Parts: sequence; C-alpha cells; structure tokens
Amino acid sequence: MLRHYITKNGKTMRCGYTTGSCAAGAAKAAAMMLLTGQVVGEVALDTPKGIRLTLEILNPEIGEGFARCAVQKDSGDDPDITNGILVYATAEKTDVGIIIDGGEGVGRVTKEGLDQPVGAAAINSTPRRMIAEAVEAVSAENGYAGGMKITVSIPDGVALAKKTFNPRIGIVGGISVIGTTGIVEPMSNAALVDTIRLELSVLSAAGNKGVLLCPGNYGETFARETLGLDMSRQVSVSNFIGDGIEAAVGYGFKRILLVGHIGKLVKLGIGLHNTHSAYGDGRMETLIACALECGGDLELLRTILNCVTTDAALEAITDHGLLEPVMAVLGRRIQATLERKVPVGTEIGFICFTNAEPWKGVLMQSDNADRLAAEWKC
Repeated sequence: MLRHYITKNGKTMRCGYTTGSCAAGAAKAAAMMLLTGQVVGEVALDTPKGIRLTLEILNPEIGEGFARCAVQKDSGDDPDITNGILVYATAEKTDVGIIIDGGEGVGRVTKEGLDQPVGAAAINSTPRRMIAEAVEAVSAENGYAGGMKITVSIPDGVALAKKTFNPRIGIVGGISVIGTTGIVEPMSNAALVDTIRLELSVLSAAGNKGVLLCPGNYGETFARETLGLDMSRQVSVSNFIGDGIEAAVGYGFKRILLVGHIGKLVKLGIGLHNTHSAYGDGRMETLIACALECGGDLELLRTILNCVTTDAALEAITDHGLLEPVMAVLGRRIQATLERKVPVGTEIGFICFTNAEPWKGVLMQSDNADRLAAEWKC
C-alpha cells in the first residue's frame, strides 16, 4: 500500500497509483521473470511524479516462451471504480524493439483525436513510456540485447468499461490504461470546492475585487504564458466552474474573468456548470446546435456528432467555412450562461482558447474580456 498523503482543506488523504503504474510494474516483473526464470515477489517503480513505488506482484506464471503476472490497482482515498482491479502483463521475447499491446479488457481506439491512433490499444503515452523504460532497464541489467513484446490485460476491463464514457468517445472492448504522473491524488468534490472557497476568501480578505478563474492546468498555462497575466490573483476551479463563480460572488468579487480551453468551456454553451464527464458531456451536441444556427448542412452535423474531441470538430467546422460564425454563436451561449450566475453589478467575461494547430490561440472571447484582462496584465 502506498503511504503517500496530501492535505486538502485540512483533510489528510492517501494517494494511490494509476493503471499505468500497475501495467509498468507488472511489465517490469514479467520481463525479469522471463529473463531470469525466477518468480518475482515485488518490484520498485519510479513514477513521473518522482515517487518510488514498491509493488507487490500477484499470480506470477512462467511458461514456455513467456512470463505473466499482475499488480493490483490501489486508488488510495480516491473514489475510483478501477480500485482493486488486477492489471496483468505478459512478456515474450522478440527479435528487436519493444512492442506494447493490449489484451483482454484493454480497449481499442476506434476514433481519431485520442492519445493513440485508431486501431491501437488504449494504453496512453505515459504508461507506454513507463513500460518501455522498465523493460529496457531490466534487459540491460540482464545483458539481454533482443526485443520484447508486452501485452497488458485487465480481466475486469470489459465489465468496467460499461460504467465509463469510453464507448462514447471511441474506446471499445475495455478500459483505458492511463495516468500522466503515475500517482492518483484523491479528488474529493467537497474538499475541492472547499479549497476553491478558501482561496477566494484569502483573496477577498486582501481587498481584491477582481478574480481570475481557470479550470485546470491548460487554462493556467495559457493565461500565464500566452496572455501574460499575473497569476497571483488567480484561483483554479477545476471542473467546478459554477461553484467557483458562486463562491466568488459570495465573497464580494465584482469582476470575474474565466480563461479556459474549449474542451471545457463548450459545455457552458449548453448550460452545464460542472464540466466533469460524470455530470454529462454535450460538447458535440452544443457545437451541432451552433453549426445549425449558422446554416451548417446535414453532412457537417453528422461529422461533428462523430468527433471525439472539440479540436476534431473545429477541423470539420473549418472545412465547411463556418468557424468564425460558429464560434461567435458559441461565445454568446457561454456568456449567457455565465451572466446567469452573477447578480446585477458583478461583471463577468471569458476567454476561450485551443492549443491545436492551425487555430492555436484565442478562439472567442466576451466583449469585455480585454478590458477585464487588463487588470491582470503583468
């Protein structure tokens, strides 16, 4: 069990580790067993977060030309439906290179715009890198210069996938092997909202009447590096945009600027205030409504409906020559949703962006965005 803790709003919560870390740990152990012929009881794994894990190896098996074992997922205090599942890795020798594929319970990518190409196993880039690095290290330690194939499987993955949004976004046949840091940090909704309120309270107590809200790391990075805004009076609201605005109003802020990626802010266009997928999606439906208002034909609407990401939808809208009018309609919808959350006398605006080429930069913004943003210009 990982004994690494974080504190959120005075609450101590235990961290866990991702399915990606489980896969990498199992792959490392399987490679060791394949090359040494000896059963492995545990392995050490360095995560991108900088935290070293000691992972217990379960169900080890050494057969003719292969080795297989599992690591059990530990989500810590995070309410994750994958907690406790077994993530298996099978190692087999090949002539050259490291091949990583998915077996039972690992989904396959069927739509463009995801982390992996169509047809590939839904094992994201960071877990793939962790697996490759672990196998390369084991091979070097054992003087093995050949290649190796690692097949990741999750027996419970098919059943669990039905409880996720994976089929909707184009991952079929199982769940994804994910994780960008290798570590799961608990996501208590109440604790997160309390943290947002606490940060707003501190800013308000310091006499500030304006606040910059960013839903996530993308928004913070864009606000700081592209817009050149001072982030000392900024609060990260994650998916809790509505709660963040309500709290800002409650603490007496009179000027609120929201800076976020289209993947999140598009949901405001359909009236959603919490942008987490667990509360609904509606991204493509919103863009369809905007495109329809701008005269988009049936072909475009169907294309948008089948898109996995907002960036993919932007490409389709651009190809039909409707990017500017569609973004204008979406911008009006987003602003209307925001204005419904604040009372008379409180000014609110937004800046919506994408990092994808060729549109990289601001896609749309409220009429008052530049004036509001001037308050945070460095």
